Amino acid sequence: MQLNTIIDSFHALGEELRNFLDGEANGKEQWENSLLLAEQENPWFTQANIRLALRGILSWLNRDALNKWLSAYQKLGEENKSPKTIGVVMAGNIPLVGFHDFFCVLISGNILHAKLSSSDSRLLPFIANKLIAIEPQLKDRIQFVDKLNRPLDAVIATGSNNTARHFEYYFRNVPHIIRRNRNGIAVLDGTETQEELFELGKDIFSYFGLGCRNVSKLYVPANYNFNHFFEAIEPYKEVINHNKYHSNYVYNRTIYLMDGKVFTDNGFLAVINNTHLSSPIAVLNFEEYESIEKIGDKLLEIRDTIQCIAVSKSVKAKLTNADLPFVGIGETQLPSLSDYADGVDVIKFLLDV
Repeated sequence: MQLNTIIDSFHALGEELRNFLDGEANGKEQWENSLLLAEQENPWFTQANIRLALRGILSWLNRDALNKWLSAYQKLGEENKSPKTIGVVMAGNIPLVGFHDFFCVLISGNILHAKLSSSDSRLLPFIANKLIAIEPQLKDRIQFVDKLNRPLDAVIATGSNNTARHFEYYFRNVPHIIRRNRNGIAVLDGTETQEELFELGKDIFSYFGLGCRNVSKLYVPANYNFNHFFEAIEPYKEVINHNKYHSNYVYNRTIYLMDGKVFTDNGFLAVINNTHLSSPIAVLNFEEYESIEKIGDKLLEIRDTIQCIAVSKSVKAKLTNADLPFVGIGETQLPSLSDYADGVDVIKFLLDV
């Protein structure tokens, strides 16, 4: 298939998706039913969170954006006359988290052989069928399977640190990308406005904090006053009305009380001094730093465990190392097409297979 044909297909998919999100799609009932089935399968996938994920994907499905992104890969201009079969093991922590890999495999002219997560098995097949209806040639390029059980030319697998070790061994004889646990963090210097702290709430509470790009830890100056932070995130209090989130909040708070841990909470989020990057649901870790320069050195040491770093413009100006994955506060869940998970360029990897 010609690259332009595939780009046109995704652009058309974007138009249909835009119409649905704007309430204008002819097949509105099909979309709504798909979202409902996804939420029934996984209660963490609320209608609002699925639509948030779809909005993020929509920003990619634009012919101009696609051409600009892909212009960096000269080999893509050549027709792929011998498509490779790419095995993809997809995660299911947030809605459609595997879409970018799905996207990259097809854009590169290859064949997708994907194992879906049992937590997210409804949405991507539905969208794939929409894409096939737009361009029937893609039907033979998209395969969803219960197990990666055929010869593969390459593998992309996402999982926990434990499953990653299994993947490394199991796929040791084929080119592979194996992704492990990573977290989003934020660095504050105490000068953030209430508006910036409100935006930080998006980074913390979107998808109930289950994404690898969600902020799970704050680095703050010594004796940081959390009162302003709690005031700014008060509009997110409705999150506690979700049954599973509420259960996690009560459980973690109870454990801290029983263990005599010192923490602060506002009725829907517990904040605790903890050196770990990863935090439980409804909990935000924090760690104090002595100077902004020293925290920069610390972040470089743990670079391989960080997915992104939310910072204000003033903080970014102080942390001048360009090798760190900075994003603006409130933008962790708005990755661009070239914001590859774990910093590994998937298109380049697929072109080199």
